[in-house]
Amino acid sequence: MRIRVRRTGGFAGIERSAEVDTAGRPDAGEWTALAGAVLAAADGGADDRGGDRSRVPDGFSYEITVDGRTVRCGDPHLTEAQRTLVARVLKEGA
Repeated sequence: MRIRVRRTGGFAGIERSAEVDTAGRPDAGEWTALAGAVLAAADGGADDRGGDRSRVPDGFSYEITVDGRTVRCGDPHLTEAQRTLVARVLKEGA
C-alpha cells in the first residue's frame, strides 16, 4: 500500500509532502488499519472533494492519498486517524 501526504498552507505557505510504501514493513498492518480509518471517515460523510470549508486562516490543508484514492482535510478539523496518519507519514516518509 502506498500512502502519500501533501501539506499546504500555513503562515509561510510552504508545501511539504512524503510517501510511505508499506509493502514488506513489519508494521504494515498498523498502517493498513490507520489508512482504512481515514478512508472510512471520508465514506461516512467527511468532505473528500474540497476539504473542510471552515478552516482557520493560515491553517494547514492536507491531501492524503491511499493507493490512488485522495481525501482532503484541513486544520483544525482533522479526525484522530487523519492527524495520526499525517504525522507518521510526514515523519517516516521519504
